[in-house]
Amino acid sequence: MPFLQIPLLAVLLAAGDNEYDFQEEISFKIIHSSSFYNHSWVKSRHSGWLGDLQTHGWDTNSGSFIFLRPWSKGNLSKKEIKELQEFNHALFIELRIELQRRASQWQLKYPFEVQLTAGCELHPGGAIVAFYRFAYQGSEIMHFQNSSWWPSVQDEIRAQLMSRRFNQYHVANKIIQRILSDTCPRFLLSILDAGKADLQRQVKPEAWLSTGPNPGPDRQMLVCHVSGFHPKPIWVKWMRGQQVQQGTQQSGILPNADGTWYLQVFLEVEATETSGLYCRVRHSSLGGQDILLYLEHPQNSVGLIILAVMVSLVLLTPLAFWLRKRW
Repeated sequence: MPFLQIPLLAVLLAAGDNEYDFQEEISFKIIHSSSFYNHSWVKSRHSGWLGDLQTHGWDTNSGSFIFLRPWSKGNLSKKEIKELQEFNHALFIELRIELQRRASQWQLKYPFEVQLTAGCELHPGGAIVAFYRFAYQGSEIMHFQNSSWWPSVQDEIRAQLMSRRFNQYHVANKIIQRILSDTCPRFLLSILDAGKADLQRQVKPEAWLSTGPNPGPDRQMLVCHVSGFHPKPIWVKWMRGQQVQQGTQQSGILPNADGTWYLQVFLEVEATETSGLYCRVRHSSLGGQDILLYLEHPQNSVGLIILAVMVSLVLLTPLAFWLRKRW
């Protein structure tokens, strides 16, 4: 079986006919990566993703899928699962052989890495767009369109040679086209329905402040940590009053083990200019009630502490007299 048909067969899944109306694009994609260290040593990885949520893994030892969610199978039957596992196993073998055989001709210099990404994306309004891309060293060099492979970089000799070779697999390309236009869209809708509880769950973030290493004399690095939130979109800024502070920098949004997210937001300031600064967090799970974390306590906090102590003394005095009387 020519290897070109196999990656798209990895999305050969049954699905329902439900309709959806999303405000943002969401996709299902299969990603295959192979690292070619030399002529004999190749390491491959395979995974499936629904948006930013990983739904499938691959066990290279057993040659089988790892279903990371209870609903990752969608409508798959046992027979289909078996076929897909065989397709993926064949992909690893055929892809490695083809690339190693033609490494010199295609100017693939060891060590190198290739990525194949296949899937489809649901757009607002219900339109579904399929895609299949081939990347070398992290840069796309070919894409599949209208039953053929096309160079993504027109003046790239490597892309021209590879697309010409890939287009010789006529039967495989017909299968790819059918899967992209029919099977993948049906599975995307199916898995969206099966996994909507996970996708739509709202988890409130936790936030706290800290200081980082001093960036210089009389300067301070302020850090706002936000963790445990879902879904991923979030707005976090350092502010004074109603003004967002210039120089605010944000780390990448990183995944937690439980499927929630984490990020840090930094602000470098003069050590004497921290008064009134606070971190503001907006997230859909908060229902419009932003989290406000002040670097310094409001000025009336001391008065509140004194008041709390006085109230405690008033309440404890009768108890003290009663205990003394009993003694």
